Amino acid sequence: MTPSSLIELEVTAGIATLSLNRPDKRNAISDDMRTALIEALEHVAATPAIRALILTGKGKGFCAGGDVAGMERRMNAPTGEIAFNGWTRQQRVHHTQALLFNMPKPTIAAVNGAASGLGADTALACDFVLASEAATFTWSYIHRGIVPDGGGMYFLPRRVGLAKAKDLIFTGRKVELDEAVALGIVDRTATSETLLQEAQAWATALTHGSATALALSKGILNQSFESSAHDVFAQGSQAQGICYTSTEHRESVTAFLAKRDAARDAARASKE
Repeated sequence: MTPSSLIELEVTAGIATLSLNRPDKRNAISDDMRTALIEALEHVAATPAIRALILTGKGKGFCAGGDVAGMERRMNAPTGEIAFNGWTRQQRVHHTQALLFNMPKPTIAAVNGAASGLGADTALACDFVLASEAATFTWSYIHRGIVPDGGGMYFLPRRVGLAKAKDLIFTGRKVELDEAVALGIVDRTATSETLLQEAQAWATALTHGSATALALSKGILNQSFESSAHDVFAQGSQAQGICYTSTEHRESVTAFLAKRDAARDAARASKE
């Protein structure tokens, strides 16, 4: 498959649906797929007409994690090159996850099947997780003698708490849907048949407001656990200053004032 065929990107009514497309490999992320994924995420982020992103997988799996062929090549590299090659690869992984996490518009992971290792991390890099009854989650890195490298050690404790995150990462055990909901890994559920339809409806509901205000709010919220109250207030003040100059703010205030004035005029007329 060519890199471009490994990712499918469709846009409907301002909502982008990005599908990982290696169903025969349960959408394990190869180097070529990562290249295509980076290009797609950069396109979505830079296109104002796209207001939200849904990430899902083709076939039975959401994402099986990193590609085994890539692991094999890494193992067979000359000893003196393994560390630097690994570091270089990690920069690409982190860039991909950062593009998703910092996307200046709402993101929903529509998890249609197993999300394992990097796949589980990728789901949590989204703002929200919607899962079908077929969804499972596994931070299985420990079984390969490695650590979560797709943001799991950052995202997971913020969703489930530190002790539960340690349990899932130390054991690498599978989390079925009911437990995933109870732990807070999954925000909403849907059937396999309605998963993408409900993701589309949710994404649409998230985009009714100002895109400017949403992007600025998301950027601050993503840092809020690491920031002091003073920093959040300061960032909020700067963001509000930008919002004051936005087209969305001016149009909404103008519409509100016009509605108020019309109601006032109607009330006066009824008294005359």
